[in-house]
Amino acid sequence: MNIIETALPGVLLIEPKVFGDARGFFLESWNRESFANLGLDSDFVQDNHSRSAKGVLRGIHYQIHQPQGKLVRVVNGAVFDVAVDLRKSSPHFGKWVGHELSAENKRMMWVPPGFGHGFLVLSESADFLYKTTAYYAPQWDRGVRWNDPDIGIAWPLAADPQLSAKDQVAPLLKDAEVYP
Repeated sequence: MNIIETALPGVLLIEPKVFGDARGFFLESWNRESFANLGLDSDFVQDNHSRSAKGVLRGIHYQIHQPQGKLVRVVNGAVFDVAVDLRKSSPHFGKWVGHELSAENKRMMWVPPGFGHGFLVLSESADFLYKTTAYYAPQWDRGVRWNDPDIGIAWPLAADPQLSAKDQVAPLLKDAEVYP
């Protein structure tokens, strides 16, 4: 397994070892011992699977209490995956990183607690899987506007994205409830 540091300390790209031949491939998407040996000793409590069409943008989401660490990957299609540091005390507050995750490249991204997360579907559709370190708690669910100019995410957009009603009215970072 190859761990790649990103521009935001704590957010990691993970390239699993892939064993393939004419029949297909095999990879370990999670092995507690292997990940712990790499410094990612997390206790995952929930697995989620979403499918979205091309041009759908989900995020930037986080839980203000019961913050979730997320290990994310794409098993069909491709997305531009983004993490935003939402810890007010961090020297990287409001900074973001984005990377393409796809069924083809098999990369995963670790988004630690304290970061917002979102993605844009680049392919005709995408199946997105993520493991979380805390249960979903709708009462603590928060968001930051996907196109906040103070964050300045360079989404690879050809047209306006498809957004949920919640994401359409998400606050700007300056007005959002964030982590201390």
